[in-house]
Amino acid sequence: MANQYFIFKERPEVGALITIDDEAAAHHIFTVMRTQPKEQLRLVFDKGELGLVEVVSVSDRSVRLIERLTEQSELPVAVTVAVGFPKGDKLDFITEKATELGASAIWSAPFKWSVAKWDRKKLTKKQEKLKKIARGAAEQSRRLQIPQVELFEDFTTFLTQCKDFDQILVAYEETAKAGEMSGLKKALTELSVGKKVLLVFGPEGGISTQEVEKFEALGAKLIGLGPRILRAETAPLYALSAFSTYFELL
Repeated sequence: MANQYFIFKERPEVGALITIDDEAAAHHIFTVMRTQPKEQLRLVFDKGELGLVEVVSVSDRSVRLIERLTEQSELPVAVTVAVGFPKGDKLDFITEKATELGASAIWSAPFKWSVAKWDRKKLTKKQEKLKKIARGAAEQSRRLQIPQVELFEDFTTFLTQCKDFDQILVAYEETAKAGEMSGLKKALTELSVGKKVLLVFGPEGGISTQEVEKFEALGAKLIGLGPRILRAETAPLYALSAFSTYFELL
């Protein structure tokens, strides 16, 4: 099965020669995988356009487009996953798996009960690492886009970016404990193709009542995720799986 890579250029006509000048893609294709002439690859071009190519020259990093492909692997709704800074490397895991499950963006910010404290320098370094993780996961899962990764330095700045969505859903532990079971299902039935959704999840300590009030002021709906209490790194994946099941399998 041909491997897939993002190369960030316009898809040409069938038969055209293409130079793989994206360093990350070129390194993996020709150094890591040791791809040889006549082997085939799948390339994702600008606008998520897909093509099947055949390697022409390793030294020139050149390939030839042999077929335009029309596959679709993106969720019909654009889902942004936002999480409070979790501990350790949990955000690495969330980024990888949320990408595989179809998230269009992965955001994270310091919530009141976040244990992790990252300064600007560490945030910048962490964000670059997460972008690489998202790209690798998008290629592995044959996505046609790489999710946007954004880490916010403070909660207020994050909150200002939460307005441009058709729905904001906040997974709130107290709502789940109260036995709420229908919010997520109702939200899914109210969505149509092309809508933008923000899913918000707290860190290990949860979301404070003050933060919940701020989300509600933006029109957010509080939802439960079933009868079990899920870990910070599990809840986003549960919700994304529900979106995939509803829009892609049912």
